[in-house]
Amino acid sequence: MRDIKIKSAFISVYYKDGLEAIVKKLKSLGISIVSTGGSYDFITGAGVEAVRVEELTTYPSILGGRVKTLHPGIFGGILARRDNEVDMKQVAEYNIRLFDLVIVDLYPFEETVASGAAPQEIIEKIDIGGVSLIRAGAKNHADVLIVSSRLQYGTLMHILDRNDGVVKGEELYRFAIEAFNLTSHYDTAIFNWFNRDKQITSFKKSILTSESLRYGENPHQKGLFFGNLKENFEHLHGKEISYNNLLDIDAALSLIDEFDETTCAILKHNNACGIASRSTVREAWDAALACDPVSAFGGVAVTNREIDAEAATEMDKIFLEVVMAPSYTGEAVAILKQKKNRIILLRKQSEADRETFRSMLGGVLWQERDRANESAAGMKPVTSRHPSDDEYQDLVFANRIVKHSRSNAIVLARDKQLCASGIGQTSRIDALRQAIEKAHSFGFSLEGAVMASDAFFPFPDSVTTAHNAGITAVVQPGGSVRDQESIDYCNKNNVAMVFTGIRHFKH
Repeated sequence: MRDIKIKSAFISVYYKDGLEAIVKKLKSLGISIVSTGGSYDFITGAGVEAVRVEELTTYPSILGGRVKTLHPGIFGGILARRDNEVDMKQVAEYNIRLFDLVIVDLYPFEETVASGAAPQEIIEKIDIGGVSLIRAGAKNHADVLIVSSRLQYGTLMHILDRNDGVVKGEELYRFAIEAFNLTSHYDTAIFNWFNRDKQITSFKKSILTSESLRYGENPHQKGLFFGNLKENFEHLHGKEISYNNLLDIDAALSLIDEFDETTCAILKHNNACGIASRSTVREAWDAALACDPVSAFGGVAVTNREIDAEAATEMDKIFLEVVMAPSYTGEAVAILKQKKNRIILLRKQSEADRETFRSMLGGVLWQERDRANESAAGMKPVTSRHPSDDEYQDLVFANRIVKHSRSNAIVLARDKQLCASGIGQTSRIDALRQAIEKAHSFGFSLEGAVMASDAFFPFPDSVTTAHNAGITAVVQPGGSVRDQESIDYCNKNNVAMVFTGIRHFKH
């Protein structure tokens, strides 16, 4: 890679902030400038001489500004290879002006979409000339420095200050990478907007921002988060968020969003080890912690109400990796900050992702997010005894938890409190046995409790075992060829059972 010296610049930008200092620096270095429309007016208004692009193309801006720079007189000056004899002969033959620096940004397409603008306004923000100029400069990066964003102006100024406009070869290459990163992202955004009704089956996702994590799932693995965490929460206190923290945070937010009542949940390894709905956060916390105080150690606590001093005082009594809430009192934050590494997050209002995807087998597995949320009205009684009002409330509560538990999953609950869950088992009966044993180990009586299953029961052994443990009502999707055997057992033993018709596998 060889160095170049900037002698001539082409400038056409939508955003003018930061540009004045750049053009004045170019002037001080004797670098000539060619510019377009509003950029020309801005530059000359700053007292810097420039040449209008029309003087090179001999054409005015036409078609409402859609065509300004698409001309050999401009692109030839960017794409000409200085070490190519044929290129340079044609440059001389057609009197083409060479450009060593191209400063071009793009119309704000994504911002226009986000504003809710009408389709025609959005279409007019699809940049044609800008993308072409950026790609041309990046392609010929051996001879041209392409600056594609005002965020690069600081680096550009450093280059100009350092050695009178001499640019190192590795810098030219780095700017070219950033240019192609920008244009590919821009094209992805345009495609995804046009394809918002999924007329074409294609997976395209582009995220420009990223954050380095301490490591991945384990210390020997590298980890990154692509996205903007600040859109979801404010990091009030504590250490850097880890890869595993983020997995638990995502699981916690997905779970807590299922509940309208004052609810507190504690999660470990993406599963709820405690959750309860009560009249206050303090009461919800106490009930959630009672579910499994052992697993709660080092967990992620989340609530859908403001954390006050009373709740914070109780939370501070155990080690929690992360605490999340939509708001805190000042005293509560002070209490929770007593543990210097505890991560305290203030949740912001943000829309949950409507789709999920994961990499595998050299490809990507995509699906819609599971947004089904069954109410009591959506539960179909299939037994002669229907659930009582209290049982219905607990069935809805348990079903929301099992939806967010690793399959095979069973949830046992009573009085809007998790008694225990059996998760990640290879058989449903094993998940149930695990839940019963765990509930008993923490002193829960299952008399009058309810059971939720993420999928149907292939055999009647689950309802038999649940009934023998004290369970009086069951919710499951139904759909087994042997459903009737489970229904018959429930009818003979006065157990109420409802079907939802919706399975909630989670792997």
